[in-house]
Amino acid sequence: MESALLGSFISAMATVLGAAPIFFIRRLSEKWKDVLVAFTAGIMVSASTFGLMPQAIKESGILGLTLGLLVGVVALDLIEKNIPHIDVENDSRVSSFDSKSLLVIIALFIHNIPEGLSTGFSYASQNQGLGPMVAISIGAQNMPEGLILAVFLINSKVSRLRSFAIVFLTGLMEAASAVVGYFTASGIAGMIGYGLAFAAGAMLFISYKELIPESHGHGYERSSTYSFILGLLIMLYISQWFG
Repeated sequence: MESALLGSFISAMATVLGAAPIFFIRRLSEKWKDVLVAFTAGIMVSASTFGLMPQAIKESGILGLTLGLLVGVVALDLIEKNIPHIDVENDSRVSSFDSKSLLVIIALFIHNIPEGLSTGFSYASQNQGLGPMVAISIGAQNMPEGLILAVFLINSKVSRLRSFAIVFLTGLMEAASAVVGYFTASGIAGMIGYGLAFAAGAMLFISYKELIPESHGHGYERSSTYSFILGLLIMLYISQWFG
């Protein structure tokens, strides 16, 4: 229980760590954004494919994997359709904190809920190494997201300190969701496998719908591709390390 709480909190607070550079920089170059986002996509694809999905099959069988994965994909799709996960870097031309800025913040709050649930489900699994592995992958995704959000807020005329506080609150939402996921999976018999499959579906949707497209289209596709492969390989080594 203690390790689940600690891992979930560290993963969520990676969002805050990612936002820390706003005290020194104002803009993030397209090349570095693309490379970081592609690296994160590789990590998340690797964690879901080689970590979450095999364990979900062990816990609930292939049918449980299929159902849970599809629910995860559909859940993220509904979130995207109703409260879009706006590319905050490309929308950085907003000149004041207006309704669009508020929409971005609300979207990220809601967007962080399934990510937190994924971490909580993973710590509830019988595979003790799965929780830390997923926490690392979610944390890696949170760092560039936190930085991009903070840069967007600064460009929307929000002070650096207030921008940092907003990013911190989005991280707390994810940590709270992780706790809910952990107790839900632990308290309901047979829920863990479906929860892991849900997490895999959510992570794959985020990777393919958001991260990979965001890392392309700016002229740095080759660098992003190598970064994606590097992230995938690093996550494989991490998964081997945690057993």
